[in-house]
Amino acid sequence: MSRAANPPPHLYCSIGLDRAAMRRRDPHWLAQALADETTRILPMHGLKVLVDTQGEKPRLGWRHPRDLAGAADSEPLFLGVIDGRAFFTIEAPDLDRGHLDYLEVRSVGSVLGGTDAGLAAYARAMMHWRRRHIFCGNCGTRTRPIDGGHARHCDHCGLDSFPRTDPAVIVLVSDGDHCLLGRSHRIPPGIYSTLAGFVEPGESIEQTVAREVEEEVGITIDDLRYRSSQPWPFPQSLMLGFQARAKMRPLTIDPEEMEDARWFSREELLDPDRRPVQLPNTDSIARFLIDEWLLGEI
Repeated sequence: MSRAANPPPHLYCSIGLDRAAMRRRDPHWLAQALADETTRILPMHGLKVLVDTQGEKPRLGWRHPRDLAGAADSEPLFLGVIDGRAFFTIEAPDLDRGHLDYLEVRSVGSVLGGTDAGLAAYARAMMHWRRRHIFCGNCGTRTRPIDGGHARHCDHCGLDSFPRTDPAVIVLVSDGDHCLLGRSHRIPPGIYSTLAGFVEPGESIEQTVAREVEEEVGITIDDLRYRSSQPWPFPQSLMLGFQARAKMRPLTIDPEEMEDARWFSREELLDPDRRPVQLPNTDSIARFLIDEWLLGEI
């Protein structure tokens, strides 16, 4: 291992994209963009994105506006502009796909890389939000898209709904040549990862990190250092990454939060052939935080 996996800007960040917020409020410009042959549209089905599996590696199945006539819904969602070209996403389950298929973003994100992985993640997060705000949360009336799909308006009570991003903290706790990894009930078998949790109302980020570690494994941290952040559209989170120190001692594991947690030495984790556990996937900020510590980059 020569460098940490997935360094900042992490995978799923919108790299090179102009979100063009002013264009969202210009219906005339949006209509022109949707008729422009240079525009690219990413079809989605549910929360899966269209992927072209032909060739050496998968790539997003971007389509021209003419390709989607009669096969898509009536609510295109504007993503932004890259080098003067507009990008949209749209629900299009009935598309004649040929060698293309709808796949989960995480299954191809690391292969897509860079700009396309960021666009796919962005599209997934927005579509997840849209699917859950078709009806007004205040009065139950069906809403309609405004601002290029970046808000939904209720004509009955006037409520505007906007996309939400839930802040979450993720932290690698270490003591010298040992770090603390655990596995919750939600992650695949065999994987041990950093500790994480959502920020609660009325709580600072620093308070969240301390609370989550204390709740999950019963230890107190200090020397908390912010490292970087990663958009995590599974479904709609922003992961705020930290390194922290704590004295290595026996853990008190909350069985409702954690299945297991242990201290691991740098030596046993550095060698892939000797690792007693599997580390998180390389598309995650969790893996970056672990690798950064393993390589002594902090």
